[in-house]
Amino acid sequence: MPCRIVVCRDCCCGTSKVTGVDHSAQTDRLREVAPVRVSDCLDVCDQANVVVVQPSEQGRAAGGRPVWLGLVNDPDATEDIAAWVRAGGPGIAPLPDILGLYALSPAQRRTAACAVPGQGPED
Repeated sequence: MPCRIVVCRDCCCGTSKVTGVDHSAQTDRLREVAPVRVSDCLDVCDQANVVVVQPSEQGRAAGGRPVWLGLVNDPDATEDIAAWVRAGGPGIAPLPDILGLYALSPAQRRTAACAVPGQGPED
């Protein structure tokens, strides 16, 4: 099984709150290289748009773990993710330095991060 990608598309990510991004094109581009799951809020709204790259079975066996990337708001970042996934992703290919700039820890998640009443992760 190849890497899988999760894209957040809820109250902040994937919405007009993040201006200048063609969210559909980003999701479509990532679908060209791996299966993509569209998720509700991942609780890091201040890092919108959030993309999580999950390792393949081989990558997980080699010690790879999901890599969370935030502020993925331009086509170059999307292309960098696509290239890394094509190279094998977590556990197989080292995280490119440029993507290290986007990396975040899931521990940075905040349950009250979303400022839209009724659309936060606790709702």
